[in-house]
Amino acid sequence: MTPSKFRNATRSHTSFLAAAEKRTLIAIAERLPDRINSDHLTALGFISLIAAGASYGFARQYPAALLLVIPLLALNWFGDSLDGTLARVRNCQRPRYGFYLDHILDAIGMSLLMTGMALSGYISPSVAAVFLIVYLLLSIEIYLATYTVGVFHLSYWSFGPTELRILLVLGNLFALRRPDVVIAGHSWLLFDVGFAIGACALAVILVQAAVKHTRQLYAEEPAVRAQTAGSVK
Repeated sequence: MTPSKFRNATRSHTSFLAAAEKRTLIAIAERLPDRINSDHLTALGFISLIAAGASYGFARQYPAALLLVIPLLALNWFGDSLDGTLARVRNCQRPRYGFYLDHILDAIGMSLLMTGMALSGYISPSVAAVFLIVYLLLSIEIYLATYTVGVFHLSYWSFGPTELRILLVLGNLFALRRPDVVIAGHSWLLFDVGFAIGACALAVILVQAAVKHTRQLYAEEPAVRAQTAGSVK
């Protein structure tokens, strides 16, 4: 497939902060020096996510490492959100390369982030594993829908990556002061409660999206019964 024949998917981004975020990213992209390109920003987003995971790992012995995660998440937002915007502003897009690289690194980075969290003591490894599995399953559904339906969903239920980063920052600030919460007389890790709710929400989104897209594709591609020449009378 040559680049000239490649058709970009429609981007669907309807989160709370999408409009303001888009304006901010375009303004930043227009002011970045020419020596900085999209690959630099992609690398920054990936490295900062790995560093955030490592910081969570250190938080078991040094709780203040939770604070270090916050600027690292900000750097991750800067690199991960701005790389595509910069390419579009400069009209130098490489859609297949950019899409593939960005999202394979997202999957690896998210896996390393959740591994660091599982080692932190602030979340049960089982909860972290379940959340990661559901997250990756939803990612697979999104990428399959991008290819088959032609729509790339960046957000669901008015929540996208930026809103999730903000929730994680708030969780870090609360966990630093008090890592557990009492619910119905039982003490639970704050991140266990938050990520369990998050995993359930992602699972519901996954089922909804899979059913919707399956029905859509089924309707758009009706089955055609094969007939042999001898069967027609």
